Amino acid sequence: MEMLLFSVWALLALISSPGTTKGLFEVSVQPEQALVKFGQSLMVNCSTTCPDPGPSGVDTSLKKTQVGKGPQWKEFLLDDVTESSTLQCFFSCAGIQKDASLGITMYQPPEQVVLELQPAWVALDEVFTVRCHVPKVAPLESLTLTLLQGNKELYKKNFMSLAVASERAEVTFNVQAQREDHRCNFSCHAKLDLSSRGGGLFHSSSASRVLRIFEFSQRPQIWVSPLLEVGTAEAVSCELARVFPAKEVTFHMFLGDQELSPFLSWEGDTVWANATVRAMETGDQELSCHVSLGPMEQKARELVHIYSFPPPVLEVEELTLVGTDLNVTCSGHVLTSPSPTLRLQGAPVLSAPGEPVWLLLTTTEEDDGRNFSCEASLEVQGQQLIKTTTVQLHVLYRPRLEESACPSNQTWVEGTEQMLACVPKGNPTPLLVCTWNGVVFDLKVPQKATQNHTGIYCCTATNPLGSVSKDIALIVQELDEGISSTIIIIIIVALGAGVITIALYLNYQPCKMERRKLPYRHKEKSRVEESQFAVQQAEICIMHNC
Repeated sequence: MEMLLFSVWALLALISSPGTTKGLFEVSVQPEQALVKFGQSLMVNCSTTCPDPGPSGVDTSLKKTQVGKGPQWKEFLLDDVTESSTLQCFFSCAGIQKDASLGITMYQPPEQVVLELQPAWVALDEVFTVRCHVPKVAPLESLTLTLLQGNKELYKKNFMSLAVASERAEVTFNVQAQREDHRCNFSCHAKLDLSSRGGGLFHSSSASRVLRIFEFSQRPQIWVSPLLEVGTAEAVSCELARVFPAKEVTFHMFLGDQELSPFLSWEGDTVWANATVRAMETGDQELSCHVSLGPMEQKARELVHIYSFPPPVLEVEELTLVGTDLNVTCSGHVLTSPSPTLRLQGAPVLSAPGEPVWLLLTTTEEDDGRNFSCEASLEVQGQQLIKTTTVQLHVLYRPRLEESACPSNQTWVEGTEQMLACVPKGNPTPLLVCTWNGVVFDLKVPQKATQNHTGIYCCTATNPLGSVSKDIALIVQELDEGISSTIIIIIIVALGAGVITIALYLNYQPCKMERRKLPYRHKEKSRVEESQFAVQQAEICIMHNC
């Protein structure tokens, strides 16, 4: 029994010994791993196994507030965490101090990703830079930045092995500009991976940036006539070759201070700006063409001369009566400067510059429809210019029914389609009315000829200057009579041709043949006389309708 009591005392003594306590108490901190979003707070609990701890607390660069405590623990609030740090939690027991560390990782998701193209317009085959940066992101070693051209990965960079203090969340990449890069979309993707720290995965992307490639190596050319007439619409053109992209070229065209409105057209790498210009003032003016594409701009200029040359003035009374004395005068327009040289068709001589030229005539019916031409000639900047004014003369005269156009005797063949032949002359064109047995006869519709159409037709032509009348005797022949007459006429013509042929033959025989064949000649003479007698009998038969 004594032995047992001694053992218990010895054990208690050992427990109460300071050296023994030093190896028995522990210090711990909760949470064991801290991941805090930028600007948020963290609650930290420090505790110990020492039954009667001495001085205790936490060492940290963060703002802390003790919010609770117990015999063996203390609780602190870390407010507005803005950086990653390490917190030391310590306790002392029987003069011995122990501590526990807590690594606090502050994270900030990549909420803003900025992509820059430098420059935004790039000359063909030049190098441009794609730059991506994230203004606020942490921890940097968990970040990966990827540059994209369209959907294709252009370049990737991670920061896992880099010194955090010396690096920024930025990546740059240089590219040589090609035509196929024109209007390509470039973007940047940021990924913050906190899975190894007990967190999640954060993604963010930049807005797309469009790259523009250009080629602009030529100067524009202006196509315009060196002479422009005031008040007249003239076409002008500005051409730019070897340009890319041609459809994105911008044109501004001016005549003096007047801005034009060009219409653009393209073919391959060439673009044209076509416009219509109407100058309102005489003198020398500058036609300019401003061409721009992206950062490039070129300008071309051409000097043009604006002149005034209205058509000459032709003074003539266009409508007049037959027999009127008419004065035709050709003169230059008052706005023409310098004075032109004039020529009047039909006038004997040219005028002196600035002097009018004239012609005096008495009108006849043959002058109706006659054209008078007044020509003005002017030299401008070494070029000879010509303007012409033409006037047609109209001579008025009374109606006439001439025999050639309106025969007094007309014959129709029975059963055929016929119209009364009568065309009046006169100016203004006369109105023709024909009557038959007191009834107006339709001159526009063909008539089927019958014996009833035989008779006298009275035709009257009228215009504002007067009227004239004429009787037309119309005979309708029977169809058989017409055929017989035709046959007889054919026979007569044939006989006449035969007689002439025989006469020529006999007349050109050699003399010896004439002496040798004299009896035969007498026979031929008799035959000619017989033929002539037959022709006479046929004519007598026709006259007596046999």
